[in-house]
Parts: sequence; structure tokens; C-alpha cells
Amino acid sequence: MALWLLCTRCQRRAFCSIYVVLINRVRLAGGVPRFVPLIPSGQGWRLDSEALAEMDTQPVKAALLMSPSMPTGAVFTREEWQALIDFCQRADCWLIDDSAMERILYDHRSVIHPASFSGMREKVITVGSASKEYRMIGWRVGWVVGPAAILADVARVSITNVACPPGIAMGAVATAINDPNDGIQACVEEWQRRRDVLLEELREFTIIPPHGGWSLFLEVSHVGFDSATASRRLLERGKIAATPMVNWGSANSNKYVRLVFANEPVHRLRGIAKRVQQALT
Repeated sequence: MALWLLCTRCQRRAFCSIYVVLINRVRLAGGVPRFVPLIPSGQGWRLDSEALAEMDTQPVKAALLMSPSMPTGAVFTREEWQALIDFCQRADCWLIDDSAMERILYDHRSVIHPASFSGMREKVITVGSASKEYRMIGWRVGWVVGPAAILADVARVSITNVACPPGIAMGAVATAINDPNDGIQACVEEWQRRRDVLLEELREFTIIPPHGGWSLFLEVSHVGFDSATASRRLLERGKIAATPMVNWGSANSNKYVRLVFANEPVHRLRGIAKRVQQALT
């Protein structure tokens, strides 16, 4: 079984990255991950439509997609979603939508759900989580929505694969979901301010602006480092925690480190450029 993740090819310009744990879970389940690359630019991440068009649909059983993506912060446009939907329909495969960050969108972007496209209602499995949007990291409360037939199988599998969350956590999440003033928009506005500060601070470096999510990528290959070396130097010399992207997708991911701004107030982000410069020179 092939589970398609967002490489049949990885050009020098293209980049493939996904949460590394998901890749290994696909393998543990007997699947073979295949990747479609994103193309980085100073305007953000875009789907590599050429690579998508070249992919063989025959072995694909499921497509695992996330927008905004973690860790890149890539957000699919409606045209990109349509191209992805067209591929899934040609492959006649499931589309697993990781919606954990779907409302963490910047610059007035709107949520686009794949099940809203023609013919996809019975082919989309939506996996949600309270961890990201509701800032309930560690509470481990989530949900799965989709056609009844497949969800019966999902429920059986979850019995032996998911630890039961306590009642207090489930009650808290239910309260948040049913509250029209759940605070998500206010948090998104604050996260966008933090993102914008980082983009301004690091304008002299090679960074890829995220259109959603709460992290961004700093390219370190331009200054002669791989991601692990750069991450170590940033921590030791700049007191900056940056995640090395080695093994988070294609070989090209090793060019980047990830900076997470979810829990850093603006005043702590000011001056980060000087610390990055000191650490990487």
C-alpha cells in the first residue's frame, strides 16, 4: 500500500517535509510513503504542480494532507486544492485531512475544506485535534469525522492505539468547541504579529514565510551548515532553540531549521537577527 504524503522526484529547488512521526507511522502500518514536493520562495511555499502531474496514481491508497502544513506553514490555495482533489479522484483513494491547524491562517486567508469539493464528501476523513487551535497541547483530545463505514474500522483500531483522555479534558474541549468566543481568532492575530516580527527581523536571511501554523523555516545551507550543526550553534551561541529538519522528508529538508514562535512574545523575538548572525558566522 502506498500512502501519498505531501517524492517521486526532488529537484534542487523543491522541498519535501512532513512531521517525521507521521512518516514512520505509515511505515509501521505497512505503508510506503511517497511525497509530493513544495517549492520555496520569498513569497511562501507552493505546491509543485509538475511533480504532482507526473505521479503514478495506481499504487496510491490514501493521501495525507495538511493545510496549514506542519512544519512548513504552507497553505494550499483553492487551485492547489483542486489539483490535489483531481489527483485523489483519479487514484480513487481516501483523502486524510489533518485539520489540526486549519484555522491558524494569516493575511485574511479562509479555511478551505477538501470535503467541500464536488464528489469528495464520501472520500475525506478529517482528523482534528484540540492541541493546536485551542492551545491544549498535552491534553491529547482529538476526533475523526468521515463516512460511517470507514469510521467503524477507525474506532476498532483506536481501541488498541489511543490512550483514553480523562473526562475533565474531554469536557474542557467540548466547552471550547461549543463557545462561539473560543479565542482562536485572537490567538491567530497574536501569532501573526509574532510571525511578522520574525520576518522583519530575519529579512537579511533566507526564510520562507508561512501562511499559517506557528513555525517558519530558516535556510542554513547558504551559510555552509547542515540543519543539525546549525541547530546546535543556534542553541549554544544564540540561546535559540531551532529544530533540525534532517529526516523530516526529502534530503533537501536538511537545508533548514524550524523556528517555532507559538509561545514566544514579541518582546522576546526582538533582536533575534543579531543572535542568529553571531551563531551562524
